[in-house]
Amino acid sequence: MPNVIASATMKPTFRTSFPSSTKTIFVSSISTILAFLVAFSAAPMVAQIVAPVPATGSESSHKEVIANLLTELTRTRAPHQSEMSPDGKTVAWVAAEGKSGNRIYLRALDGVVDSTKMISIPNSPAKCDEGDIAWSRDSQRIAFASDCATPGQEQVFLASVTPDTLAAPLQLTNVKGFLHNVTWSPDNKHLSFLFVENATRPPDSLHPIKPLVGVISTQTIAEVQRVAMIDVPEAGGDETQPVTQITPANLHVFEFDWSPNSKELAYVASPPPGEDNWWVAQLYTQAAANGTPHSILKPKWQIAVPRWSPDGKQIAFIQGLMSDEGQTGGDLYLISAVGGDAKNLTPGRKASPAWLHWMDTRHLGFTEVVDGEARFSVIDSATGVEDKSARITFPATIDDGVRQLSLSFSKTAPDGLVAAMIQSSFSQPPEVWAGPLNHLMQITHLNDSLRPDWGKGESITWNNEGFRVQGWLMYPKNYDPQLKYPMVVWVHGGPANKTLPRWPGASYTPAAFSTLGYFVLMPNPRGSFGQGEAFTEANRKDFGYGDLRDILAGVDTVTKKFAVDPARVGITGWSYGGFMTMFAITQTHRFQAAVAGAGISDWKSYYGENSIDQWMIPYFGASVYDNAAVYAKSSAINYIKNAKTPTLIVVGDRDGECPAPQSFEMWHALRTMQVPVKLVVYANEGHGFSIPADSRDVLERALEWFEEYMPSSQAETSVTTRRTSSAVQP
Repeated sequence: MPNVIASATMKPTFRTSFPSSTKTIFVSSISTILAFLVAFSAAPMVAQIVAPVPATGSESSHKEVIANLLTELTRTRAPHQSEMSPDGKTVAWVAAEGKSGNRIYLRALDGVVDSTKMISIPNSPAKCDEGDIAWSRDSQRIAFASDCATPGQEQVFLASVTPDTLAAPLQLTNVKGFLHNVTWSPDNKHLSFLFVENATRPPDSLHPIKPLVGVISTQTIAEVQRVAMIDVPEAGGDETQPVTQITPANLHVFEFDWSPNSKELAYVASPPPGEDNWWVAQLYTQAAANGTPHSILKPKWQIAVPRWSPDGKQIAFIQGLMSDEGQTGGDLYLISAVGGDAKNLTPGRKASPAWLHWMDTRHLGFTEVVDGEARFSVIDSATGVEDKSARITFPATIDDGVRQLSLSFSKTAPDGLVAAMIQSSFSQPPEVWAGPLNHLMQITHLNDSLRPDWGKGESITWNNEGFRVQGWLMYPKNYDPQLKYPMVVWVHGGPANKTLPRWPGASYTPAAFSTLGYFVLMPNPRGSFGQGEAFTEANRKDFGYGDLRDILAGVDTVTKKFAVDPARVGITGWSYGGFMTMFAITQTHRFQAAVAGAGISDWKSYYGENSIDQWMIPYFGASVYDNAAVYAKSSAINYIKNAKTPTLIVVGDRDGECPAPQSFEMWHALRTMQVPVKLVVYANEGHGFSIPADSRDVLERALEWFEEYMPSSQAETSVTTRRTSSAVQP
């Protein structure tokens, strides 16, 4: 439940809650960045209770619609990972199994409908989780991580797989800490994984930061993630294996890849703390056995997805201006495995590569964001020439659950390479698909009974100041073109991120607004992925200005073309989207209501408050101590006297990315300016909310806020009524 609720007309009311248990899973992303849900229970201790306003009339019906929608969304069984076996014959995936947690399933691609099997660890507790699937290179064994033997602590397991049998898994590790990214060495002799020994939390800034009390220093807050390795036991062996951490304790490793001969590693790493230093990470190589790290690249921007070429001579990777680890976009690069100059294979490309895979010794396959859609492409690594006949566009969000836009390919198959992936869109619930990319087959039917309870979504584009801008427009449910509707502008986080069509989760989602009768515009303005590196870099030293003009141009486009009431347009967003919401209401009176989630009101004070200040240097060009003016220029607090828009502000009290004081500062300023404002602070939440009740509370409050100031029930009878638009006021 919220920890603090405050408005312009009331004193803060304090509520506290103390978590009794925590279980985390990877947060996507999405996005959005979006907050993905993890299981979390809390026993609230209420100091004072604020009586709710009695629901009457249309408010009551709106609450019922919201409740029904959220109930439906919780029915979605989203696959968390999909992995194709190297021989292309079997797909494995992870999906929720009722209330018993996440389980691994396998199905042969032989057309037999009932061939699905479930991996089961003997004597498992009532609720536990399996995942992080990794096939052996011979497709005979499957390694995975699970806490089914040690509740709350994942261990590595190994199961033998044959066409007829699935052996009981063997536990291979007995460690204490956070482990993920289980990976086989190419020779099938070793299993490796990323490991934080004695971890107190997952090693990313989305999760709640540890309480900062006592003596604070880098040494006390850093938890170093290293590559760890175990030997794979001989057939019949059933003892746990000793774990060796093979990368040094002074480097925090974010990603790694084995060389084809299983003798070396390539990895992206930086000195700790990793939460902050991903933005200054370098590319290293190292011998797997007692090796010394060698930095072969100190990049200009951020790097991700290092992959050895099949001949072991080169390493491909993606480099670009990226604002968050895991949100990958940039250009494709090649570098010799011994170092030297890196070669850009995609200079000037009007797209944002996000993931790559060597198709053979010469050709690189990669996924990319193009105009708000996902596309698979193939390029010749020697010439940089693309095979345009190999392009495949997916009007959906795709990934294999490991990272955004990643796919799981076979190594060999009788009829060429085949892949497995998870697909979803605004109209299609998430399911596992597999087969040749141009002839995919739906493997799972986890959500056949679900239907969208919101309006359709379509891609729209507009031009502004020499840029081609793309966005997604979701129609109101039961759209009638003879009526006029309110619209909410939904700004994504990042800023180096994107909105792709995806099935909504049971959290803060644009689909809920569509269900209540709103248009929802989800723009990808300058700074986003999808139009190339120049577009992504276009908001450097200019936060809130060019990107806001792009958004307002999109609002103009939509209000002219669609049945949108220009007097009922609101704005919302989380993280960078929360900043844009705070900044927008100080730059224009175009919006009638605003909801800012985990926003930033003052970039100068933010620099010294957050746990990830290194991300700001590439964007602002210098630290705040070297150039305070560029930070002040984009700070909403400096223009607060222009603000008139009623604003709801929400944030987690342990948010390290966008700390709660930023929201307090905006709330205090708006209250002083006598602007209608309410602040809600959620106890024990980080940047990505993890308590389902809190995610639901945010959505309900946001919907109620927009209904109060720009109600969806106020539709006019005809679009022939003359439209008037509010002037943009600086």
